[in-house]
Order: sequence, then C-alpha cells, then structure tokens
Amino acid sequence: QVQLVESGGGLVQAGGSLRLSCAASGRTFSTDRMGWFRQAPGKEREFVAAMWLNGDATHYADFAQGRFTISRDNAKNTVYLQMNSLKPEDTAVYYCGVRPMTSSGYDYWGQGTQVTVSS
Repeated sequence: QVQLVESGGGLVQAGGSLRLSCAASGRTFSTDRMGWFRQAPGKEREFVAAMWLNGDATHYADFAQGRFTISRDNAKNTVYLQMNSLKPEDTAVYYCGVRPMTSSGYDYWGQGTQVTVSS
C-alpha cells in the first residue's frame, strides 16, 4: 500500500502561482511513476503531469506545458507541482497518484487539494 497526502492548494488570482506537494509513504519502492491529475466540477478527471521515478523523464498535458513543472525530492518522498500563470480554467481539485511498476494504471490516490483561480 502507498499513502499519499496532497497540500498547497488555495485561492489565487489569475496570473498567480501555487506549488502543490504530494508526500508519499508506505511501499513507495515499487513506484514506476507519480502523476498529478485534476477534476473540475462536472468534468472527468484529467491528466496534468507525470514523472518517472527511474530517471527524470516527465510528461505534461498540452495545457500544462510551459506553465506547470513537476519535480521531486527523493529524501522527502515528495513530488511537487509548480503552477505558474494560472488561469480561471485551472480551477479544480488536484490529485496525486502513484502507478506501481506492476500495474497498467494509477492504483493509489491522495485525497485531493482544491485550487481556485479567480479572474
């Protein structure tokens, strides 16, 4: 089992920045990648960014490319999502997920953190 706790959400004006954190604990040694997803009211959860833990490869959704940066601190077992130039359409609950090496999908999720961007 892997436990994930997100933090760092809040209310910010358009054009502002936030940094989300995702602290992982438990069987983290079996993790292939960690990712950020988001879900806006009335919409399906969508992919934001991911980082492979074997190396530093990253992948971003088109809307995140150039504005968001995923990074990690191995010593703290924490993954971050730096979000700059935020837009009202970025308003959503942001979730951190873990994809184990033996899985074809993200099996573990945090509770989510609310990000609200005002215009």
